Amino acid sequence: DFRDWDRDAWIKAVDANMLTPIELIKATVDGMAARGFGRIVNITSSAVKAPIDILGLSNGARSGLTGFVAGAARSSIAGKGVTINNLLPGKFATDRLQGTMQAAASKTGKSIDEISEASMKQIPARRFGNAQEFGAICAFLCSQHAGYMTGQNILPDGGLYPGSF
Repeated sequence: DFRDWDRDAWIKAVDANMLTPIELIKATVDGMAARGFGRIVNITSSAVKAPIDILGLSNGARSGLTGFVAGAARSSIAGKGVTINNLLPGKFATDRLQGTMQAAASKTGKSIDEISEASMKQIPARRFGNAQEFGAICAFLCSQHAGYMTGQNILPDGGLYPGSF
């Protein structure tokens, strides 16, 4: 419940999910610009576009990072061959997703298979993403082929997000 989140919880979330990535960008971007090439990809969450009520601390901090990137990516570094983009993954087959499904199974008394199947039915692709797909998207954003893409939010989620924008 968001009413239970005190200032310390917010500071911790902002520090981990917004300020730390910004400090890493600050520490690397000038060297990239001096070399005339650089790629920064922040891995955030699909919750930036479709917030999840119980993840409010993360939603807020990650949205702050997204707003920062929108401005920084369009600054003078864009003309020096440096791009900054965000990946907003949906449900990928990860240990974290497995843990979330395990917790849901324990809470509801359903099997992990039932929880997994119900979750996949919500995704138009009818499956979870895999590490190879995620890596390929990230590799593209880091390649020369993505030099004209900056300040973008890429949403690999199997079609789960229902909006046009």
